[in-house]
Amino acid sequence: MTRARMGSGLAVTVLLLPFGGYGLARAGVVPEGAPIALGLLSVIASSVLLPALCEERAPFRHSLSHLAAHTLTGERSVDLNRITTVRLLTTFSYGSTYRTLLVRDAHGVRLGVTTERSRRKLRRAIEKADANAARGVPRPRVSRAARAHLGLAPGRGLVVHTVLAFLLPAVSVSLYLVTVLRLGGQ
Repeated sequence: MTRARMGSGLAVTVLLLPFGGYGLARAGVVPEGAPIALGLLSVIASSVLLPALCEERAPFRHSLSHLAAHTLTGERSVDLNRITTVRLLTTFSYGSTYRTLLVRDAHGVRLGVTTERSRRKLRRAIEKADANAARGVPRPRVSRAARAHLGLAPGRGLVVHTVLAFLLPAVSVSLYLVTVLRLGGQ
């Protein structure tokens, strides 16, 4: 868990670098164009680093109650009997769409599920949790888009999610770059 927090902290630090560069440029320590260069590099590095921190990579281990896989920040194991949230993360690259199901359990462990085998295990775990909800067991919060991606709900939620997943980062990155360029140009 500590390596996961360090990885997330590193990604946030990379995003904040241009603002530190702006302060150093105002003090005359670095050239005035440094925040612009840092901003462009930060956007690229963070867009690659953030989604990949908890994404599963081989080798995988599956049991009846756990999904375990290696990630960039070490091995993670999610308890399928104690899932608290499931949401869908959609990214775009080279004309393709990539979907990762972010699963968090009661222990706070987060794993990005990308393989078909893991998705089948997760789907069965959610179906089991939904069936147990009739007996008063709290069910996990599963987003509409995640349910649609797993085939547990109609696909309408997936269409809206995909459009928002494209527009939100595009607008956010544009605003971030405008801010960095304005600060760097002063």
